[in-house]
Amino acid sequence: QVQLVESGGGSVQAGGSLRLSCAASGYTYSRYCMTWFRQAPGKERQGVAAIDTRLVTTYYADSVKGRFTISQDNAKNTVYLQMNSLKPEDSAMYYCAAKPLSTCVGWINGKSFGYWGQGTQVTVSS
Repeated sequence: QVQLVESGGGSVQAGGSLRLSCAASGYTYSRYCMTWFRQAPGKERQGVAAIDTRLVTTYYADSVKGRFTISQDNAKNTVYLQMNSLKPEDSAMYYCAAKPLSTCVGWINGKSFGYWGQGTQVTVSS
């Protein structure tokens, strides 16, 4: 079993920054596709960013390219999402998800992610 705990959410004005963290614990696999998803009230879940922990290859949704950066700290078993130039439309609950022993091919559809965190709220005011 893998446990994921997100932190770092909060309220910020448009143009501001936040850094989300996703700390993993429990059983450790040699490779993951680690991702961030978000869901706003009344909207479908949206893939935000992903990282292949073996290749350290990163992927982004078009809506966040150039503003968000996903990274990992293997020593801390933690994945980060640095969010800059935040917009009101970035407001959502942000979830970390993990797919063990997998590449990130097709990550954005959110399928086959066996482990999810509880979420952290991000609110961006205009």
